[in-house]
Formats: sequence, structure tokens, C-alpha cells
Amino acid sequence: MSTETQANSNNKRRAVLAGITVAFLAAGAAYGAYYALVLSKRVETDNAYVGGNLVNVSSQVAGSVVEIRADETQLVRAGMEIVRLDPSDAEVALAQAEARLGTAVRQQRERYTNVAQYEALVGQRRVELKAKQEDLARRAPLAADRLVSGEDVAHARRAVDDAKAALEVAQKQLAAARVTVAGVSPAEHPAVLAAKADYLAAWLAARRNAIVAPVSGYVAKRSVQVGSRIAPGTPLLAIVPLDQLWVDANFKESELRDIRVGQPATVVADIYGGKVVYHGKVMGLGAGTGSAFSLLPAQNATGNWIKVVQRVPVRISLAPKELAAHPLRVGLSTTVDVDIANQGGSALGTVAAPAPAYATNVLDQPLQQARAATDAIVARNMAN
Repeated sequence: MSTETQANSNNKRRAVLAGITVAFLAAGAAYGAYYALVLSKRVETDNAYVGGNLVNVSSQVAGSVVEIRADETQLVRAGMEIVRLDPSDAEVALAQAEARLGTAVRQQRERYTNVAQYEALVGQRRVELKAKQEDLARRAPLAADRLVSGEDVAHARRAVDDAKAALEVAQKQLAAARVTVAGVSPAEHPAVLAAKADYLAAWLAARRNAIVAPVSGYVAKRSVQVGSRIAPGTPLLAIVPLDQLWVDANFKESELRDIRVGQPATVVADIYGGKVVYHGKVMGLGAGTGSAFSLLPAQNATGNWIKVVQRVPVRISLAPKELAAHPLRVGLSTTVDVDIANQGGSALGTVAAPAPAYATNVLDQPLQQARAATDAIVARNMAN
């Protein structure tokens, strides 16, 4: 090879190496710019899972299950009857409560009548005392003239004393009778009010034999069976509202520094892949790491301690419209990307709103109907 050819080859080699070096430098600069402008403004984790409310449904009264109207995976609407209990016991209890209410009203009517009876008795005792006193007054002068015997006068005095004692007893009986009825009408007497409350409780128990769904969602974890005898508070099944889901993203403690409430986030679920992207916001950061709230917290004060990077759950909201278009399930794996460019939010959760976060009115009962029924029972038993 000639010297000129070798020189040309070396020049070409240097040019290629220079080009490669420039390309690497340009790639590094581009990556540095991309990191400074994009990657440094985002944090990402694939340790994220879909979360949601698990509404446990239980009975408020005891009874035997006779019907189950919803099974696992089925959709139920708020207010829909899902389990029915045998109504026989509740109907008997309601009839007994009605009888007790009627009895209480009649007993109070009797007590009010007794007051008038004792008032008449007091009047009678006063008349008798006056008659005995007049009789003694007539006999006392005659005894001085020996027209009547001293024994007759003594009998007259004892009769006056007996009449006074009888009047005192009657007055005390009247006072005792007045104490039980003073200040209230028969319909508003405490005994009647207590019987009314018992009737309302029995009326509610009769209506609560129909167990309704408190929220709309899908049935899960059904454990109740037909024929089972259940007690109040026994879990029957769960309802999962799939329109109220969120994502709990577990970020490393070193990634929490720049995460703020309200920052936008994107979520990709493994079930749909990158074709579907959910858009949400940071709702708040957990008050502690996952290990701190575990059933068996880590014991770091030991001789074989090894430092482990801790993770803190960050809750990400999901848009209801996107959930409706592409439904998710509780527990699904996701990847969360949070845009941390905006640092204006708070690192701690905001103050809870005065309005309830979740509420249901399907368990409300029309107590006006029950109160009207109690008033009707009282009116029937007050009639002459």
C-alpha cells in the first residue's frame, strides 16, 4: 500500500470516528435536553393498582333468608331489593307492639279516671268528717248535763278521728294519682310515648325484612344462602361501584419530593395496554408507607437490618367518562405517570369538605306513615 493511500485511509477513519463522536455527543445533548425539559418533570411507576369502594351489605334485623334476587357479577341499582327475609316474625312483633300501644292508652285513660274517682272520694270523706264533727258538737254539751253518757261522747270523738284519718288517706291517694298524670294528656303520657316508640321499632323491623342495595354497582363476595338464619350486622354480600374507582400508585420515597396535590397524571392499565390512556389528578398522598400500616410492621431495630426503599401510596383520580368508556376492575395493574412541573399545590391532603364524600338515601324510611299509624291506634283506643 502506498503512503498516499494509507494517508487517505487514516483520514477517512478519523472522519468516521469524529462523526461517531459528534453523533454520541449530539445524542447525549439531546437526551440531556429531553431529561431537563421532560423526564425531570415527570415521575412514573408501574407499582400501581386500581382501587374502589367495597360496600358491604348486612341486615339490620334478624331473620331467615327466603329470597336472593342478585348474584355475583350482576348489576344492581340503588334501592333495588336484593335479599328478602321471612316476614312472619316481624309481622307478629308488629301486632304485639300494636296491642301494647292500645293497652297503654287504655291504662292511661283508667288512671285519668281514677283521679276523678279519688277527687270524689275526698269530697265524700270531707262530708263524713263534717257530719262526725257536728255529731260530736251536739253530744258534748249534753254530756255536761249528763243527758248522754260519756261513752257516747268518746265514740263520737273516735268517729271524728277515724273520719280525719280516712280523709287524709283519700287526699294522699288523690295526690299519688295526680302525680302519674299531671301535666300531660293521655295521648302524650310517657308510657304511651314509650309504647309508640316500640311500635315504630316494630314497624321499621317489618319493613327492613327487604334488604336493598345502598348504592349502584356489581355484586361481589356473596356469602348469604337461602334458608340461612342471619343476625343483625351479618355480612351478606358486597357491592362494588365501578363508576367510583381510583388508582393507588406506590411511589418510592425518593420520588415524593415534587409530587403535589392536583398535579395531572396519566394512567395506562395493563388490561387495555397503551391504546387507552386515562387522565386524572393527584388526590392526595398516604399518611405513611405501606410497611407502616401492614399487619406486621417491619422491625428495623435489629442487628441484621437492611435498608429497603419504602413506598408511599399516592391516590390518583379517574375521569368518570373514561371509566364508562373503558371499565376497570378493582385490583388491576396500571402504570402511572405524574406531571410534576407545577409545584403550586400542597404536599399534604386538603381539608375535608363539609359535604359527605359518599351518601345514600335509599335506607330512609317513611316514618310519617308509621307515626300516622300510631296516632290512629291511639285515637281508636281513646274513643268512648
